Amino acid sequence: MQTKPEKIVAEMMAKDTFSQWLGIEVLNVKDGFAKIQMSVRKEMLNGHSVAHGGISFSLADSAFAFASNSHGQKAVSIETSINHVKPIFEGDQLIATAEKESTSKSLGQYIVRVRRGDELVGLFKGVVFRKQDEWDVG
Repeated sequence: MQTKPEKIVAEMMAKDTFSQWLGIEVLNVKDGFAKIQMSVRKEMLNGHSVAHGGISFSLADSAFAFASNSHGQKAVSIETSINHVKPIFEGDQLIATAEKESTSKSLGQYIVRVRRGDELVGLFKGVVFRKQDEWDVG
């Protein structure tokens, strides 16, 4: 039986055609936490033959969205940033782990680490606005 955070993320993924296009697979979700993965494909590379910065950002952003909505209160991004720590290549398997740093009634702060194996390749920070609406997932 799925937990409420798992149901929320399943509903989000069902409508998130961009995350589907990226090939994202959800590995673990719980309150304030999400772990997802994807493989880097040839069409994701830039003119330097490394992954476009938007690829690791998008993976991290999806993990951020899942973690920040997992509490049951709908949340939308209001500020994000990423540090591209190391280049990413075709065929790399990336794992993004998003964790809540803090939440208040209306704001939430999250850190997302993007790794290739044990190696940190991206560090993402994000802030969400926590809406009054709740997820209705039964």
